[in-house]
Formats: sequence, C-alpha cells, structure tokens
Amino acid sequence: MDKRTTPLIVENIQNTEQLSVDYSYQKSISYSQFSTYLSCPKKWELQYKEKVPVSNVSINFSFGTAIHEVLQHYLDVLYNQSAPEADELDLETLFEETLSKEYKKAYDQNDKVHFSSPGELTEFYEDGIEIIRYFKDHRRDYFDKKNQYLVGCEIPIVIIPNTAYSNVIYKGYLDVVMYDESTNIFRIIDLKTSTRGWTQDNKSDEAKQFQLIFYKKYFAEQYNVPEDNIEVEFIILKRKIYESKFEATQNRIQTFSPASGKIKTKRATTLLTSFIEDVFETNGALKDKSYKANVSKGCKYCPFYKRKEYCSES
Repeated sequence: MDKRTTPLIVENIQNTEQLSVDYSYQKSISYSQFSTYLSCPKKWELQYKEKVPVSNVSINFSFGTAIHEVLQHYLDVLYNQSAPEADELDLETLFEETLSKEYKKAYDQNDKVHFSSPGELTEFYEDGIEIIRYFKDHRRDYFDKKNQYLVGCEIPIVIIPNTAYSNVIYKGYLDVVMYDESTNIFRIIDLKTSTRGWTQDNKSDEAKQFQLIFYKKYFAEQYNVPEDNIEVEFIILKRKIYESKFEATQNRIQTFSPASGKIKTKRATTLLTSFIEDVFETNGALKDKSYKANVSKGCKYCPFYKRKEYCSES
C-alpha cells in the first residue's frame, strides 16, 4: 500500500456532511431533467410531471454503467492502495460480471423482455475489453500518481441552486474528482461512452457542456473550493475506432474540456433558473400548466413520437 498522507483539503471534502432531501415536501432536479426540458418542455412534462412510463433500457446504457463501475474501481485501488495492486485486478472478469448484472437489472425492469441479442452482447463485451486494455496501457496519460489524489468517485452534489425556491434541490454525482497537490487544482471528470467518439457537433452542444459547468459551480459552493481552482473534462471512451494504415495504435480515449468561465457559467445558471421558475411554485410544488413541444428533426427519437394521445405536435 502506498505510504501517502491524504491532503487535509481532500479529507475535508470526503468527510463533508451532505444536505438531505425530504421528498415529502421537497423536489430534486438533475442535469438529465434540465437537459430534457431544454430539448423539449413537452417531453419534460410527460416524463417528469405526468410520469408517463417510458422504457429507458438499452444495451448502450447497460454497457456504459458497467464500464463506469469497472474503471472507477480500478482508480479507487490505484490511488487508495497501489498501482501494482490495481494492475493485478482481473478487470476483464469484473467487466463481464458487471455487464451481465446490469443487463439482468434492465431486463427485469423491461418486464423480462430481452432488448439485445447474444451476438450484440458479445460485441459490446469485446468492445469493453478493448477499452479497458487501452485504459490500463495508457493510464499515465490520463491518471498519473505524482502529486495526484483521488478525491472520490460518484462524489455527490446536493445543493439549493435558487434560494427563492428553497424546496427545489439540485442533485448530481461526479464520476471522478482528482486533486493535484502541486497546483492546488481539482479536476472534475465525467466519463462518457461513445460508439466512435465525439464529433465537433457533440463538442459544440451547449447542453452537454452545461453538465460539467453545473458540477464545477456547485462543487465549488458545496465544498468551499474557489471556482478558479477547478478544471473540468470529459473523457470519452470509444467502442469503435476508425482503422488507419497510418497509425499503429488507435486511440480509444478522447478528451474534451469545455469552456467553463464566468460568461458560460452565467448562461448555464440563467437557463437553470428559468427552468425552475417555469415549472415550480416557490414552495416547490409543480405548476398547474401545460408545455409546448419543440418540434424538430430530433422528434423521431422521442419516446412520444407519433403517440398522439400524449403529444399531438409530433
């Protein structure tokens, strides 16, 4: 085991008592709920207000959850025990077991109806193994140990974003938070799985960027860390790679750090405030109103597409 003393600032964060949510009178919101509203207020109304049943099971979701758990476990052992112990972990077996567990959980939620085929499951499993192998082989490019400490995985954010709506609480969980003792900088990392990586359109998508902007702002507030001492980053894990005769080794990991300065943060928080004011009363109750759909090309991917009993605008 590494003989390192955890910095006090890291220990204080790890020991911070979290705000609790009393669901008998308080409401919690999340990035997913906010992004749904941004894309289409009607979809938000149906999913989160009317609670129309929607099946969210997919092999992509099961795969993403399994990859997250395995890599987070590896990082936990790496930083809290030692690099040799982390490298000795049988991550391939762990991934197989975790993927199977997540698929079974989703299968049960889906009324015991299969949503993938044996061939597709095998393909996703093999893709996951390639990601894990690449991650381990190139770990130092993304997670060095020199002066670096793991604050934690799934670090909670539980905070009131608008004091005028004290019963509306923002909840989120940060995939990975690192601390660099030499620079006094925290790094908030969100792991994303992708088929072939993010295009420029993906990177330019403000809704995607807002997730880490909220995490940065509310991590700073909740744990008393200056925003200037926080960096944010997406680590995108690619299932597939474009074969090229010009590259001997294909990169299965892509990184992207969105702008998270004052202007971008103000825009994000202004939109979040508008969302809260539009759907909640000041006491936290949902407003008695209906919402219009944002009709777009993306409607065909909506679970309510052409379901006129729910949305007459698609």
